[in-house]
Amino acid sequence: MRIFRLLWRYPVITLAVVVLAGVLILHGVGAADAGRWIATGFVAVIVAWTVVGMVRDVIRGHVGLDILAVVAMVATLAVGEYIASLIIVLMLSGGEALEDFAGRRAKRDLSALLDRSPRTAHVLRDPQAEGSDEVRDIPVDEVSVGDLLLVRPSEIVPVDGTLLTDTASFDESSLTGESMPVTREAGGEVLSGAVNGSRAVRIRAVRTSADSQYQQIVELVREAEDSHAPIVRLADRFAIPFTAVSLVLAGAAWAVSGDSTRFAEVLVLATPCPLLIAAPVAFLGGLSRAAKSGVIMKGGAVIERIARVRSAAFDKTGTLTQGRPELVDVRPAAGFDADEILQLAASAEQYSSHVLADGIRRAAGSRGLAVHAADEAREEATNGVVASIDGRDVVVGKPAYVASLAPDTVRATLDVSEAAAYVAVDGRFAGVLVLADPPRPEAADVVSWLRAHDVTRLAMLTGDVESTADSVARQVGIAEVHAELLPPDKVRLAAEIEPRPVMMVGDGVNDAPALAAADIGVAMGAKGATAAGDAAEVVILVDSLAKVVDAVSIGRHTLRVALTAIWIGIALSLGLMFVAMTGAIPAVVGALVQELVDLATILYALRALKGPAAGLSAQKSATAAPASR
Repeated sequence: MRIFRLLWRYPVITLAVVVLAGVLILHGVGAADAGRWIATGFVAVIVAWTVVGMVRDVIRGHVGLDILAVVAMVATLAVGEYIASLIIVLMLSGGEALEDFAGRRAKRDLSALLDRSPRTAHVLRDPQAEGSDEVRDIPVDEVSVGDLLLVRPSEIVPVDGTLLTDTASFDESSLTGESMPVTREAGGEVLSGAVNGSRAVRIRAVRTSADSQYQQIVELVREAEDSHAPIVRLADRFAIPFTAVSLVLAGAAWAVSGDSTRFAEVLVLATPCPLLIAAPVAFLGGLSRAAKSGVIMKGGAVIERIARVRSAAFDKTGTLTQGRPELVDVRPAAGFDADEILQLAASAEQYSSHVLADGIRRAAGSRGLAVHAADEAREEATNGVVASIDGRDVVVGKPAYVASLAPDTVRATLDVSEAAAYVAVDGRFAGVLVLADPPRPEAADVVSWLRAHDVTRLAMLTGDVESTADSVARQVGIAEVHAELLPPDKVRLAAEIEPRPVMMVGDGVNDAPALAAADIGVAMGAKGATAAGDAAEVVILVDSLAKVVDAVSIGRHTLRVALTAIWIGIALSLGLMFVAMTGAIPAVVGALVQELVDLATILYALRALKGPAAGLSAQKSATAAPASR
């Protein structure tokens, strides 16, 4: 079935092979005239089809290499070299097929973003009976302003609304970039796209689905995608000068020799197949090499753009930082030991799904502290966890909640980027566990490498507060910071940053519009964030920012190989054309020799499969925030 799909996808190649084989058979059985008419008719159709496409391109202001191929096909037919004309058709269609195959690596549509979009809303049957659990499910597009909605634990909020439940916790990282869960009180606004915490809540719809935050982000991505300018094929930039030189040489050969066949013999060697094939083969090699490194580039045009990048913008949370809070300090109260309260807290946090709980458990494990099973445990929604550990009553949670059980609780002084989990043991305040989302260990090295390799402007674009953003930016070496941004602000800045091309690196739904608006969008897709991955041209499958360096390095190496392969094709073609001007190379032989030129350019272009390593190891940067007691 696969072979049939390929034959159907590239019918010109299939027909060219069939016609060429048929013509050779007819020629062998003495029916050369029939073969000539078949070949002439087939090539004439291809010439007419190509001319129509050329005219359309010229109307749009684009002149490509196809004109040279058309002249070569017409010239060979005019002098009776119909087999040579069929070989030209086969070479030309083969090059276009390779280019199309590279293009099929292009990014998919925004299906993942749309799939994540809420489709159903739970509407309470009796809006006045807010204590009622009777609900009916309706399509999210049918939600009206004022409807009372139920959002169950871990569900995505379907539309923007006002919280009616006393208090609730939401993960808004995909919308704002803030890694810490956000607690909302009754009367506060809840945005669509946010993920509800561990308890069911009720909200009052304040906007319809079309006007809500998540759908606005989807629309921003679509608009940004539509704003991209079309990409010109790399080889087409050589079209006008190469065509002019080739026609001059062919015309001179005809004029000097007085033989019109000489014109066709020269132009056969000037067919642009090496130019059309070299770049797609090199780009396919670069795409393959990048994929093996854990980087997906969505098409050859992406490689060319990332190779020329001159500015880079980064999101903060989950991009420059790890996106998961780490324990940075343990502050025991009098009478308690740091390891003791960390061990008890980690044992209790086994029974919590809170984002800080995971950081506490990891910290205990890294210090070799055994986590004990609880005799009894329960999670107090949005407040903390209560557990009985080895006969001791342990509470881990918010300061107000812990203080209600341990009146001697003392609030800790925190930096702007830090969060705290308070611990009480047997009714006494035991201490504070301080967590923060530190920069990635490799972030400073990545920024330094880009700056040293002609990326002249580096900026941070984040929805986080300015003080936190400045702190992370200083640690990784970025001087330009734009903080407290909404998705439209990121799109505007991504479109305005100079010099171009600009690369935007981010993750999460909130980054998707900016990734689509930038010249090169790079998504950290290792931990999900499929919407960002669909909006971006480059997706990093490994949870390491160092892969950004790999992507740029591979792009630059691939572009160098492609350009060199093109110049090899031009040089060989010009040399052979000078030889053909003497009449030493007949048209059919010239077409076959041109295949050798194709082979030479392809073999060189395959060097893109291998190349120098980026030279950046993801070692821990000295600026990364260390965990300490």
